Amino acid sequence: MKNVVLGLMCLAGMSASSVAFAANAQLEAPIHQFIDSFNKGDAKSAAAAHLASVSIIDEAPPHHWVGPKAFTTWAADLAKDDKARGVTDEKVTLGAVKREAVSGSTAYVVFDATYSFKQKGVAMREPGQMTFAMEKAATGWKIAGWTWTGPDPVPAK
Repeated sequence: MKNVVLGLMCLAGMSASSVAFAANAQLEAPIHQFIDSFNKGDAKSAAAAHLASVSIIDEAPPHHWVGPKAFTTWAADLAKDDKARGVTDEKVTLGAVKREAVSGSTAYVVFDATYSFKQKGVAMREPGQMTFAMEKAATGWKIAGWTWTGPDPVPAK
């Protein structure tokens, strides 16, 4: 009997933990739209996943963009930095959702992520995390802000 009770307790604990990180498709849709569009080089669709005024923190200088032109300015600054460093073939791959917290019309979402690219022809990768602040607009969830956090890139293996 003890084994049955212990087994049920473990099963209940596993269910509770999986519910805590269950995917919220509506909340995550603009995040996937942004990343998929970025990977395809579709800046217009990537920008459409964001609110008109957004805040971005990224490793490319000047590292912080905020306001109604933040997305387009970030994209231009990233392209300029990539050109200067010889970066091509950029791709972001989202991994597991590490945390989702919804509070009414706002949310906080953290993903594992990997940034891969070529630098002067050498394949590089940078595992990290992307954190998103979300707001529910009239048309659905939109990205209000995001940040990339990761160590220095290393040659891909």
